[in-house]
Amino acid sequence: MKIAIINGPNLNLLGKREPDVYGSQTFEDYLKQLKGNFPNITFTYFQSNVEGELINALQEYGFTYDGIILNPGGYTHTSVAIGDAIAAIKAPVIEVHISNVHAREDFRKISHVSAKAKGSIIGLGLKGYDLAVRFLSEQ
Repeated sequence: MKIAIINGPNLNLLGKREPDVYGSQTFEDYLKQLKGNFPNITFTYFQSNVEGELINALQEYGFTYDGIILNPGGYTHTSVAIGDAIAAIKAPVIEVHISNVHAREDFRKISHVSAKAKGSIIGLGLKGYDLAVRFLSEQ
């Protein structure tokens, strides 16, 4: 099974950025743990702060991978184009957010991604990625 993890803007700063909200672990360190927990899954990891690059990654992996875990970061609330890209691909997409976006600013309650994703995992920290892998591996 092949799963792509695609992280959006500012997620390259995990471990440094607002540790009270996002924790103190880098995503690279977490990814090592995730790979150890799921040795039979091939993971590809991509992160970009650029909207078009995220769309390119969705299109690249969306027809050849078994699933995609997407944390679109702030683009969740602004990018119709990312939502359209999810609708255009075959692979199921699980939307993950580390923080509970519904408990934050009002503009974060708007998502252009959720309706196009197979499901959403919100507010459970990095554990949300683990849960997304478990769901995709059971499909």
